Amino acid sequence: MKPLTILSLGAGVQSTALALLSARGEVERVDAAIFADTIWEPREVYEHLDWLEEELPFPVHRVSHGDLRKDVLLSAREGKRVATPPFFTDQGNGDGLLRRQCTQQYKLDPLFKKIRGLLGLKKGQRVPHGVKVRNLMGISLDEIQRMKESPHKWMENIFPLVEKRMSRHDCLRWMEKNGYPRPPRSACVGCPYHSLKEWRSIKEDPDEWDDVVKFDKEIRGGLNGTKSALYLHRSLKPLDDVDLSTDVERGQLTFLDECDGMCGN
Repeated sequence: MKPLTILSLGAGVQSTALALLSARGEVERVDAAIFADTIWEPREVYEHLDWLEEELPFPVHRVSHGDLRKDVLLSAREGKRVATPPFFTDQGNGDGLLRRQCTQQYKLDPLFKKIRGLLGLKKGQRVPHGVKVRNLMGISLDEIQRMKESPHKWMENIFPLVEKRMSRHDCLRWMEKNGYPRPPRSACVGCPYHSLKEWRSIKEDPDEWDDVVKFDKEIRGGLNGTKSALYLHRSLKPLDDVDLSTDVERGQLTFLDECDGMCGN
């Protein structure tokens, strides 16, 4: 039996490049792509995904466990249980991180559920012997430490970008060469893993920035099962009090300011 071949689509740089490579026949053709939606991606990600769907010859299935933002706020307001994002917290001995549970419930579980649906399986039905799934993942050469085997014996994770020795930069260069737009970074608006650059990007959208600042304040009192104050930023400061300026804007010299051209250029 021919394996079902799917692509785990995050709609960021690497998975977008992989989807387009598959569409052009430069890596194996997938039967479908699956985008697990937390309902809290930046507006530009959804706009990019709309564009990408029109470029692909195979279907893109959008699946969701629910609205992560809404569920977290319900936990903050009413104490309901929620699969926690890795919020920063002062636990009495410096900053720490809550255990990251959101990826499993809002990304992986909907993905596996959709795959089972594509295999024609009912809830609780075991995957028949001999049925195989190939799961193409957009992990690039510079992220090789993220490569993991599937937790399911019937599914094999495949890493075509690593096989092609393509880094994130190579993906961007390939898309530019072929006339494709630069994809946005795919991550929840309120992801605590954002860099200062990514927070600055979100701040450029006044509506998204206003919403995430309010969200940050609402989680301060904690969620179900937590006691310490929670923050989106590792500084343990309210998001709108964090200095998001660049080194140059703060008056610090950059490498180019100090470089005398003797480093081998």
